[in-house]
Amino acid sequence: MINRRTVTQAVTVALTAAAFGMTSPAMAQDKGELVYMTPGLDLAFWRYVSEGVKSVAEENGFGFAALDSTNDPQTQLQNAQDAIARGVAGIVLSPTDSSTAPAVLQLAQDAGIPVVIADIGTDSGEFVSVIGSNNYEGANGVGEALAAAMVDAGKADATVGIVGISQARLNGQARTKGFKDAMTAGGVTGEAGLQQMQAYTAEETFKFTQDMITSNPDMAGMFVQTDGPTLGALRAIKAARMDGDVLVAAFDGIPEFVPLLQSGELVVSGMQQPYLMGVRSAEAMVEHLEGGTPEKEITVPILIVTSENIEEMLPTIKETVFANEIE
Repeated sequence: MINRRTVTQAVTVALTAAAFGMTSPAMAQDKGELVYMTPGLDLAFWRYVSEGVKSVAEENGFGFAALDSTNDPQTQLQNAQDAIARGVAGIVLSPTDSSTAPAVLQLAQDAGIPVVIADIGTDSGEFVSVIGSNNYEGANGVGEALAAAMVDAGKADATVGIVGISQARLNGQARTKGFKDAMTAGGVTGEAGLQQMQAYTAEETFKFTQDMITSNPDMAGMFVQTDGPTLGALRAIKAARMDGDVLVAAFDGIPEFVPLLQSGELVVSGMQQPYLMGVRSAEAMVEHLEGGTPEKEITVPILIVTSENIEEMLPTIKETVFANEIE
């Protein structure tokens, strides 16, 4: 059972080895330090993963540091070099994308530092365990719910746009395929194109959505493949006075989604459980460091949260998705 605790904002540690002193009091203990390397703590998902890793690290007497790669492979590599120079006990890695992970894994392997991968995945390399979600199944569930809503609204013949995370990431590829397969099975086959995020901001997706609406006047559905940017899509739809005309599906979850799902402004979100993912990742690392052999692949279920089941799901998602940041 995950400990219920008040969660504060994760601290982004400076990128120099000297800054590792700014970690938790557990640093003074002999077990060493667990480092979480993340694509970007400005995205709530990664902050929740970080909190999960931190909770297990501290409970087991390890120091903790979160290193923000700012979605930049070179920064990620520098973070890895800094962590290795510090002689950390282990690294939990959420890479910027699957193609950049092998370089970090090789550095860590050469230094004899174990790595657990939390989400996204890697194209190759040695690691202790990979903790992730079945992104295909999750996105398939999202597509199923959106297709049903579009059919019910008489919009089955309309087109659907996708604002995707990087398709160089294995999880991005799986989300796109799972969603498209479900839409086809549900009888919605029109496509309004796919735009790939680079900045992962609401403003970026706002512009993508504006462009899609302009280019596809028959668009009646959208799938945004991560949480915060979904707010940009909803804002663009509202600015175009198309509230209710374009049905929106999302992936992952942030507290702002709760009232949007309750009101029906957001049809569905496939919510990974990032706090739980962070917990499982750190547990695998601790097990390895203590001489055990964790499972090579650990899957954390994705919750399909809709405007119809949000009240029933709320107690669970408050803990495992939002890291108890909301009451």
